[in-house]
Amino acid sequence: MPTAATGAAPRRRTHDALLKDIEADLRSGKMKVGDRLPGERTLAENYGISRASVREAIRVLDAMGILRSSVGSGPTSGAIVISDPSAGLSSALRLHVASSRLPVEDIVETRILLETWTARAGANRTGGDQDLEQAAQLLQAMDDPAMDRATFHELDARFHVALSSLAGNTVVATMMESLSGAIVGYVKGAMDAMEHWPDVLSTLRSQHHGIFDAVQAHDGELAARLLREHIEWFYRQAQEATATAGAK
Repeated sequence: MPTAATGAAPRRRTHDALLKDIEADLRSGKMKVGDRLPGERTLAENYGISRASVREAIRVLDAMGILRSSVGSGPTSGAIVISDPSAGLSSALRLHVASSRLPVEDIVETRILLETWTARAGANRTGGDQDLEQAAQLLQAMDDPAMDRATFHELDARFHVALSSLAGNTVVATMMESLSGAIVGYVKGAMDAMEHWPDVLSTLRSQHHGIFDAVQAHDGELAARLLREHIEWFYRQAQEATATAGAK
């Protein structure tokens, strides 16, 4: 019985073929964000594969943030090119954090590295008024005394992303959004376990205002220092809360 040759090239996956063609079409301008892919039948015929394989490929590309697909018929059905890089990165990172392959501590250190850089760059950059206004609105919303923990967590994550966007680097902003999404479960669990949440909330609000004021005053060094202290402080609180909850 013959055996497969050593070092034989692996079989090309369906979504790899679609991805390569979409990339080529985007580069050439033949396709742009917002365009709709051909239907399942046409794709199946073009690639010489089953419609089930096409659906599988589209689901993979959907999860990667390249496409948005919907079932049914009409103008909103089918697969549309969206190019949402943070969605795919967040999902992948979150799963690897859950498997302990990517330690939460390393995610936190990476956030500090990126956020302190964006604080310096954003504070010294002209323009970015829209991102600064968004951060101000989120800051005001987080001051609501009746806000629950889940809503505060969501607004807090958006606040950090808005501040990072001030640097004007879309790659870094995307990475920041992805890193934030990667530990959403960990942070939510830690917040829920904090028995002294009102005191934590008061400190977080004060820290947020200090960071924002430093950025608005174009003091990048102060903003970077306050961000580092803020992230490290909350991580210590999260560690203590989860350890206490685990001991019960």
